[in-house]
Amino acid sequence: MSFALAPAIRAGGVLTKGVYQAHRDFLDFVVDGRPLLHQLSDLDAVSPLASDVPPAIFTDHVRRMMLDAEAPLPGGRYVIYGCPECESLGCGAVTAVIERDGDDVVWRDFAWQTDESADLELNGYHGIGPFRFRGDQYRTELERLLPSAPARRRVLLIGARVAVLARLAAALRTIGIGADIAEDAVAVPPEELRAYGAVAFGRAVGEERRAAVREAFDRADADVAYVDGLAPIIPLLVAQIEQALDRTPPDRRRLTGLAVTGGEATVEVGSTCRVQVVAYRLDRLRRTRTQELFDGLLEPGAHRIPLDARTVRGRSYLVARTMGGVIVAAVTA
Repeated sequence: MSFALAPAIRAGGVLTKGVYQAHRDFLDFVVDGRPLLHQLSDLDAVSPLASDVPPAIFTDHVRRMMLDAEAPLPGGRYVIYGCPECESLGCGAVTAVIERDGDDVVWRDFAWQTDESADLELNGYHGIGPFRFRGDQYRTELERLLPSAPARRRVLLIGARVAVLARLAAALRTIGIGADIAEDAVAVPPEELRAYGAVAFGRAVGEERRAAVREAFDRADADVAYVDGLAPIIPLLVAQIEQALDRTPPDRRRLTGLAVTGGEATVEVGSTCRVQVVAYRLDRLRRTRTQELFDGLLEPGAHRIPLDARTVRGRSYLVARTMGGVIVAAVTA
């Protein structure tokens, strides 16, 4: 059988009596070209490979499914789909045994599980599986989700506007990126500088100060990416830093390009994925204006998105996102 991953959505919304349903983007498991979730009728669930899962936990999920780490449940069982609201086992989850069999990987004994043990007789999915996948193809598909090298998801923020830096640091920490604020890097020990993956400069930081920071990192033999903040817009700065920290080889990226020319944006994708494009700008009162321009599935290739002149007037910026990737582009008049 073939094994693949495909983007899927659990749509959010407002239900009766004002109850909110969370929106979740995740990767579904595709067995012989058919999404596995579709075989489980009327199941409101998401896989552990969701876009809003913190990076370290997401990586743990991937490595477990690659059998590089112990199973989270007794009996070699793994959560295949869980509650989209809280992901608690108590709400119920579809689990299965994942094991090696020679060169192959086998998924078997699917069951609905609400505690540490699974009752296959009472709650087993008797019509689902077992599935046997070629080990090399199975592993290759999952490895695409992993960084090519140990990620240094930590950034040094240097700027003049302390309030903006504090808000930026807080936003970065919520998505698993460590952030420190400093005036310079002159007195920082080399081993600490080598722990950073990026340095972000505010617009008010002069060239002399920037050069001193770069010199300190060069002396420490630290390989970092330098980010010049485009505008004091927190989501935009977060996206810039995420892009700088992404060390995924270009041929393994889903989102490969974003350009703005002649009143339209061109988005390039390397494989089918859901892409969201958002425009940001500051108005005359320095307030942030946000406009979603596109949100949908794109096939491999280049795609053009018309830009409304009213949306991108003045200094504006576009952020294109997909699961595991982000690109920022400035809109030029």
